[in-house]
Amino acid sequence: MINLIINPVAFQIGSLSVKWYGIIMAVAIVLAAWMAINEGKKRQIISDDFVDLLLWAVPLGYVGARIYYVIFEWGYYSRHPEQIIAIWQGGIAIYGGLIAGLIVLLVFCYKRMLPPFLMLDIIAPGVMAAQILGRWGNFVNQEAHGAPISLQFLQSLHLPEFVIQQMKIGGTYYQPTYLYESFFNLIGLILILSLRHRKHLFKQGEVFMTYLLWYSVVRFFVEGMRTDSLYIFGIIRVSQALSLVLFIATIILWIYRRKVVKPKWYLDGSGLKYPYTRD
Repeated sequence: MINLIINPVAFQIGSLSVKWYGIIMAVAIVLAAWMAINEGKKRQIISDDFVDLLLWAVPLGYVGARIYYVIFEWGYYSRHPEQIIAIWQGGIAIYGGLIAGLIVLLVFCYKRMLPPFLMLDIIAPGVMAAQILGRWGNFVNQEAHGAPISLQFLQSLHLPEFVIQQMKIGGTYYQPTYLYESFFNLIGLILILSLRHRKHLFKQGEVFMTYLLWYSVVRFFVEGMRTDSLYIFGIIRVSQALSLVLFIATIILWIYRRKVVKPKWYLDGSGLKYPYTRD
């Protein structure tokens, strides 16, 4: 059998190792930005706003992802504080990045006089696409997997041989949870992209909320299979608890905005003309 195990290092420049994870994440960010810029033009938001937002949201998102991880692994990092900033050794959490990114977006929208819910609608599908692609970085690194399983089980899923071999870690095959999350989020993305331009279907904010509902359900079930979860009190998986809270809060917000706020339709766009001015 041909060895199809993927080396995490794509190539080296002198002593610098360029890893596939970094390349995949860079491509994912570019893809998300391209999708947002392309859709933003149709909703009267100029491309410069998305580029400027990206320059703030990406680095601060990684900081938020690291802070989130450190908080829930404080038992370790309190004894090794010098490793708190060692993000290159691994240890980030997507929910922390999303929370930080949301805060950055809200501040950015206030400063630029942009409608935040519309911006979230425009950006959400690109973020989802980036998550779908980004999980393959975990695949290359042989991380974020589930419990041990048999070779026969993986073969029964009719997976490509290179996927099966990459899930053999230390002589044991593991559940490809990265693949489940990537696959089901891809279904969600296709659904959102196929529906968001339907007339009088989504109010502003509801494309984003559809993404939240879908992702929280997928993450809740996939997280239950992972072996590297962060825990509260050693018994509650953090991401599962947050997914449940997020799902319920999103439904409440959706109903409230429909009945009380009565926002514009998503397809109405921003109604803004550059340069933007406050009403």
